[in-house]
Amino acid sequence: MKTISCMNIDENLLYSFGAEGRDYKKREPVFKEGDHALYYFQINEGKVKLNNYNEDGKEFIHNFLGKKQSFGEAMLFLSQNYPVNAVSLEDSRIIRLPKNNFFEMISQHPYLSLEMNACLSQEIYYKLKMVQSLASQNPMQRLIGLLDYLKSYHDEDCHHCFHIAFTRQQIANLTGLRVETVIRTLKKMEKEGSITLQDRKILY
Repeated sequence: MKTISCMNIDENLLYSFGAEGRDYKKREPVFKEGDHALYYFQINEGKVKLNNYNEDGKEFIHNFLGKKQSFGEAMLFLSQNYPVNAVSLEDSRIIRLPKNNFFEMISQHPYLSLEMNACLSQEIYYKLKMVQSLASQNPMQRLIGLLDYLKSYHDEDCHHCFHIAFTRQQIANLTGLRVETVIRTLKKMEKEGSITLQDRKILY
């Protein structure tokens, strides 16, 4: 199943409307939960994690994003503060475009608005599917929901070729499961043919 890898705007177009490239160190926040939404962000190099923490300090990871993927744009339309943190997972270069410039860009290039609507609709659809999976008490259903969600952001359209580039602990944080449960369930999924485990890599 091929899907849109939301959102990837031509970098030259972004720079022509006043975007700037900023370098972030590993573990450096791009924005924090509660910050006001001021920019459109697009990853030029590196990886970003979207997360927050509950009252007990337990981390919940919402997504991992990589090169050419965007984040935070929905909050620009809502004029709401960010409900999550965005943290650089490695040394990264991120293009950011100020909010007013962003709206000027899409007003001059209406096709971007249509593409963004498609991306946001896709994201809502898969998040609803993932929430449905996470509500299940069945660990395998939770993991399958997560894997489907992650694969939806990429172009691979094949069987057992999409590399889930997360550690078992990160998967546990994404699904609310114990890491021991994740390890045990992944082995069961391999036996049933749902995934392939190859040199500790998870292929879906």
